[in-house]
Amino acid sequence: MASGVATVWVPVDDMDRAVAFYGQTLGLDVTSTSPDWSEIDAGGLMIGLNGREETATRSAGGAVISFQPDGGLDDEVARLKDAGVEFTGPISDHEWGRIAPFKDSEGNDLQFYAPPA
Repeated sequence: MASGVATVWVPVDDMDRAVAFYGQTLGLDVTSTSPDWSEIDAGGLMIGLNGREETATRSAGGAVISFQPDGGLDDEVARLKDAGVEFTGPISDHEWGRIAPFKDSEGNDLQFYAPPA
C-alpha cells in the first residue's frame, strides 16, 4: 500500500536552466543542486529535477504537475507571460475550477489550478 507521494521526478536537459525556472521564475525553494539531480520544495512536495532522463519534448503524453498560484490566477499568468513562459492554451473555466496550461524550461507540461470561486 502506498502511503503518499515521496517525490515527483521531472526530466531535464539543462539543469541550470531548469533550476532557474523552478526557483526564480516560479519562485519555489531550491533545496539542493547537482548536475544530475536537483531538489525543489513545492510547498512540502519535493520535485526532483532529473538530468539523466529525456524531456517530454521528445515524446507525447506524460504527467502534468499542477501548481496553486499565490495570488489570482489571471495575475500569475500575466506575470509568467511577461517572464517569457510559454502557455499552451488559454485559461479554461470548468465547474471544478480553472486551469492555465504552460511549459517549463525543458518542455514538460505544467499548469496552474484555481478551485471554483
